[in-house]
Order: sequence, then C-alpha cells, then structure tokens
Amino acid sequence: MIPSARTATLDTPPGPFTVVVDRDGAVLASGWTADVGELLPVVHRSLRPPSVQPAGHLPVLDAVAAFVAGDVAAIDGVPVRQRSGPFLEDAWQVLRTVPAGTPDSYAAFAARCGRPAAVRAAANACARNAAALFVPCHRVLGSDGGLGGFRWGTPVKRWLLDHEAAHAPVPA
Repeated sequence: MIPSARTATLDTPPGPFTVVVDRDGAVLASGWTADVGELLPVVHRSLRPPSVQPAGHLPVLDAVAAFVAGDVAAIDGVPVRQRSGPFLEDAWQVLRTVPAGTPDSYAAFAARCGRPAAVRAAANACARNAAALFVPCHRVLGSDGGLGGFRWGTPVKRWLLDHEAAHAPVPA
C-alpha cells in the first residue's frame, strides 16, 4: 500500500527539521521539530493525510541541506500544498516572493498582498502557515523591526534571518 504521506527529518543548526510531503512530493507541513505529531494538526483538514509513513530520505531534504549550506534560494522551487480562504492562499504565494536577506514588516507584507490596511490578516497568514521555511513567514518582522512571533521560536527565526542575510545574493 502506498502511504498517503511521508515524513523525514534532517538535523539543522537551529534543530531537527521535519517535513510531511504528499504522494507527489509537495510539502504539506514542515518545521523545527522531530515530532511529526506537531505538524499534522496544522495541515488543512482537506489535505490532512490518513496515514504518514517515515521515509529514510526525501528529495525535499536536499533543498533544505543546500539552504543550510548557504544556497538560500534552494527552497524557492519546492512545491507546497496548503488550503484556506482566498486571502490566505494568496498571501502564502506572496510570502514566497519576499527575498531572502531583505525581510518585510507586517505592514509592507500586507501592501505586497494588495491590501495595505490588512496588517492583522497578513500577520494571521504568517501564523497559519504550515510550510515553514518553504513559505518563508520568518521573513516578516514587526513594524518596530522586532522579530514578532514564530511558531518554532524566535531563536530559530533569528538564526534563519541571520543565515539568509549572510548568504543572500546582493541586490543589483
């Protein structure tokens, strides 16, 4: 029987990073935990797999390893599958356009989404993002430049931002 989803974990500098992928290899959920049970509840109920089987290695982890090694663009093409209402789905796509090394504020992210007054909705899109790293909600900061929140903890967010700042291509 082919499992409906597979999972694997990779050690990274800020801690173990686990992914849950569907049968097509699209990321359903990911984050800095070794416990897949922490990831499944954030998968939209219409996408939540009935079973998840451990995999020794998943190709998506090659992109994570390349990211950790300094190729911060390696995660850009990884397919992700998330569901919600139109604004959240659009916002998650927009998050994927925030360049590594140049984080947005929540207000700038809301404007990037075409709804400059929707700062709380933009923050909610970050909070409800199931595919951490691949949908880089860590690239959105508070209006005061503070880290704001992050499901996987502000030390992980700080590491990601510092890592991207050190390795992002310099804009032309």
